[in-house]
Amino acid sequence: MPLNILFAARPERWETYERPLKEALAKAGITAHLAPQIPAEEVDYIVYAPNSTLQDFTPYTRAKAVLNLWAGVEGIVGNDTLKVPLARMVDPGLTQGMAEWVTGHVMRYHLGIDTDITRNDAKWAPRIPPLAHQRQVVILGLGALGTAVAQMLLGIGFRVAGWSRSEKTVESVQCLFGQEGLKQALALAEIAVLLLPKTPETENTLNAETLAMMPKGAFIINPGRGPLIDDDALLAALDTGHISHATLDVFRVEPLPTDNPYWAHPKVTVTPHIAAETRATTASEAVVENIRRGEAGEPFLNLVNRELGY
Repeated sequence: MPLNILFAARPERWETYERPLKEALAKAGITAHLAPQIPAEEVDYIVYAPNSTLQDFTPYTRAKAVLNLWAGVEGIVGNDTLKVPLARMVDPGLTQGMAEWVTGHVMRYHLGIDTDITRNDAKWAPRIPPLAHQRQVVILGLGALGTAVAQMLLGIGFRVAGWSRSEKTVESVQCLFGQEGLKQALALAEIAVLLLPKTPETENTLNAETLAMMPKGAFIINPGRGPLIDDDALLAALDTGHISHATLDVFRVEPLPTDNPYWAHPKVTVTPHIAAETRATTASEAVVENIRRGEAGEPFLNLVNRELGY
């Protein structure tokens, strides 16, 4: 008997994912009926995007798991009607894309590329940038994305430290944790990369107090979540010169309103939430692997801890 897999996301996502999901199911040898409309009581698995119209999971009494299409789960993790396992998206394509995007912006700051791009004074001003091993990069958040970024930066030769709320180990990375560890990490951060999840505990991780702990002239790259930064505090730190520049890809309100001061600030680069995007082909393979695991009685991958919120 074929499995019934509900695709619960916006219509345009169905157009993107229908073929890759069906191909991944066939490749895995799974016979399934995949559709955006299936009677609730007949659904075995739900492939899900938090902006879906599906918000009440109560009728889905047969469902074995909800498989999120997004890396972020803040839009669903607090849903009290969801009782079955929830898996977040860890997509190899998204992970690679994030590592490449962050590395590009780290290199921009490390090499001082803006100096050459913006020069219009016709002055010949040779300079020698430091080598990678002379630069300390700190990653706030050592999950799948943070670890991948760390590994790519290590491959170039950067000194990399990382911070997480709980203790973690990443080869060749100085791993710090807890409140005291955060202070140590920020004190090292010539370039800080924010890749923490959005939870009540991580909101405003960078605020007036913690920004002041960073070295004068530090750079900030935020492809994680907008609320990780206290916007007013960052603007103030940029205005005083304590923070040299910030590249921001995520914001509290998106699209970023046209009157937001970030747009016009000379020390801010705004990018339109493009640091990493889920790739339908590799994401479909990740979803189908969890379906295969569910049917084989194996543990699901990338399960969300409801208490921690990620």
